[in-house]
Amino acid sequence: MKILMVCLGNICRSPLAEGIMKSKLPRDFFVDSAGTSAFHRGELPDVRSIKTAEKHHLDITDQRSRPIEISDLEEFDYIFCMDGSNFKNVQDLAQNDAQRSKIHLILEILKNPKLKEVPDPYYGGDQGFENVYQMLDRACELWAEQLIP
Repeated sequence: MKILMVCLGNICRSPLAEGIMKSKLPRDFFVDSAGTSAFHRGELPDVRSIKTAEKHHLDITDQRSRPIEISDLEEFDYIFCMDGSNFKNVQDLAQNDAQRSKIHLILEILKNPKLKEVPDPYYGGDQGFENVYQMLDRACELWAEQLIP
């Protein structure tokens, strides 16, 4: 099974989500991440994402930012978006209902009407990254429980 995490620049939220999800799934799952923007193409995750991941014993320094491509909608089984804007952008790339059915807001599994989107921590401090980590950790745990046969 192949899973793609998506945020805007692929340097803050989706790299954390990728690292967290990889830690919760067996090795026969493939997890990647991408951004709806190509602005940070080839860059490492934000240093604050790297530090937050390290604090939780995850290494995300092998990741590099890349933009989402139309082929990703065919290749991946699940595409988890961090917020409504990313969700809409990925939906707009979809060419059919089968592709659209793969696209989800990652926090939808929490079933919390007050918590639907992962906030972008880019302009905030370190605590924003920790808050994002905690949201993603819980969501990834629940998704992993559903995805592991």
